[in-house]
Amino acid sequence: MHPTTRTTRRRVPGRATIALAAAALLGLVAACGTDTAPAGQAGTATRVVQADNGNITVPERPQRIVATGYAVPTLLDAGAPLVGISAFARALPFLDADERRTYDTLPHIAGDTNTDVNMEAIAALDPDLIVLGVPKPALESFDLERLSAIAPVVAIGPEIPSQWRDLSERQAAAAGAEAGFDAARAAYDARAAELRTKYQGVLPALEFGHVGSYGQVSQGTFAREFTNSFGTNIAHDIGVNYYGQVREPGPGAKAVSENVSLEEIVTSLGEADAITYSVNPDGSVPDAVRQVLDSQLWAQLPAVQAGRAFPVRLTEATTYGGARKTLDAIDQALSPLLPPAAGS
Repeated sequence: MHPTTRTTRRRVPGRATIALAAAALLGLVAACGTDTAPAGQAGTATRVVQADNGNITVPERPQRIVATGYAVPTLLDAGAPLVGISAFARALPFLDADERRTYDTLPHIAGDTNTDVNMEAIAALDPDLIVLGVPKPALESFDLERLSAIAPVVAIGPEIPSQWRDLSERQAAAAGAEAGFDAARAAYDARAAELRTKYQGVLPALEFGHVGSYGQVSQGTFAREFTNSFGTNIAHDIGVNYYGQVREPGPGAKAVSENVSLEEIVTSLGEADAITYSVNPDGSVPDAVRQVLDSQLWAQLPAVQAGRAFPVRLTEATTYGGARKTLDAIDQALSPLLPPAAGS
């Protein structure tokens, strides 16, 4: 070795030093990445969801979810990890056998109207997320401050009937159940495309009207529904065109439907080439529709005289899984429009 060359010894860091450095690096990465603010169990990754009640921090993958209202069938359809639900009887005809068993088995923490929410029951379920699938005005029925002390609360509710597509996607995303949701939507889209092709030779030439099931019998009015209403929005996906629009639009469903006096049946529906009308899931006719069918003015409509008045079951689907049943019901109802070979 040259006498002027100085040897320098390098100190090798010990295991404890390496561990501390690694921990610091991980902490920096976490601070720059997924939010880890408390939500559900401490230390779990979180994300922010845009909801009717603001931007809410929720667990990245919730494991114990309580759902109410329209969120109940959505999260059943998507296979979310539910531990409690409100009643939602209108969804029952749209549930498959497994979903119905889950619906019946889960604790019910509120009734159909959500005016009897059992806070103690919700707290006992120890949820890490609560999804309120109710319209904004109905949020007044909930003590959001008290609920938020139990778990993060995400309120995502509808304004008009056709919004179920967007709202169900947002509800499923909040619950971390995108995979199940995407599968149900893909199956629906495939069936709708099949029916668009099946009816493409007849539907474009027809303008439809629709009689809904929310008419007020005591006041002598019927519900005329337009595109994006309960009885029309799914049929629209296969190419059914509902003509006209609400004369005096209002909030919510009043933007896409209106109550019309029975004396105005011909004025309201006289230009329709064909008419659909909502019936109960078992095919029976609700009173609000029966009063229209029994009217002498109904018999005068060109569509009725041409044999183009069709009863449609299951018109109130709010999930892609349920809406596949609606598509089947629409196919059954409209099959007389097809040539014999195509309709068989």
